[in-house]
Amino acid sequence: MLNVTTEITIADWELTESFMRASGPGGQNVNKVATAVELRFEAERSPNLTRPVKTRLKKLAGRRWTQDGALILQVDETRSQSRNREIARQRLADLIRKATIVPKRRIATKPTLGSKRRRLEAKTQRGQIKAMRGRVKDDD
Repeated sequence: MLNVTTEITIADWELTESFMRASGPGGQNVNKVATAVELRFEAERSPNLTRPVKTRLKKLAGRRWTQDGALILQVDETRSQSRNREIARQRLADLIRKATIVPKRRIATKPTLGSKRRRLEAKTQRGQIKAMRGRVKDDD
């Protein structure tokens, strides 16, 4: 069982862990021991997550979200299998916590009359400077 927040806990049946050999540091240990962790969370079927949280989680997950509604996290940072498991579970919890935050709605505002006027004055001034450029004619 994984406690995410006081309201959200993830049951063991929702999580599937598989282990494989990791790339990177570890010497001969890399070739022998399966230390990398692939954590699969059945997010779409989870009864503890609300529909809006699932939608935000899907957006946050990006490519890690599968077509059947699962979230897959891969961790092979350390040489220890147990530490990689902890990191994967922590990342999942952080991602779900992030998804529980409801984003503020943006309120569209109009530019003020003064700011419109200043912008147009700056444009005409710049146009006058550019108009002054060019060849100088001799009046002789």
